Amino acid sequence: MNEHSTLPVSGVRELSLPVVFGRLREEIDQLFDAFSRSRPIRDILQMPMMSEFNPAVEFQDCKDHYELVVELPGLDEKDIDIELTDGTLSISGEKRSEDEKREGNYLVSERSYGAFRRQLTLPADVDPENIQAKYRQGILQLDIKKDQDAVNRVRKIAVG
Repeated sequence: MNEHSTLPVSGVRELSLPVVFGRLREEIDQLFDAFSRSRPIRDILQMPMMSEFNPAVEFQDCKDHYELVVELPGLDEKDIDIELTDGTLSISGEKRSEDEKREGNYLVSERSYGAFRRQLTLPADVDPENIQAKYRQGILQLDIKKDQDAVNRVRKIAVG
């Protein structure tokens, strides 16, 4: 019996080391850029920090299908690309920043922009020809049907 299992937990995000170090590097680069332009320290402290856009996902096993929900606020349908290759589902796109200049200094800036790519290895019982995607109000929902024959399929391999 497997004592450890992984379940999606609401509100908890696990950051990988490349993401954490990537963000740190961006912020350090911005700080050095600001100093090299001889900006006053108050401008440096009020500068918005751009972070990598990493959408949250939930993957749920329902009886006859799987449901994948991805939070993609601020994107248009045309900015989302979904592919299935060798059992790996890839969702990619780009959340673009608004180019308009705003007056004043940022007191808080927690918005994130940029290209993203999320990849999930799907279970073996997925029917690759029966996946539907809907995008409404910043939420991408994929309905991934199960192939019951794939679960029961056994292939005997001869030893020679």
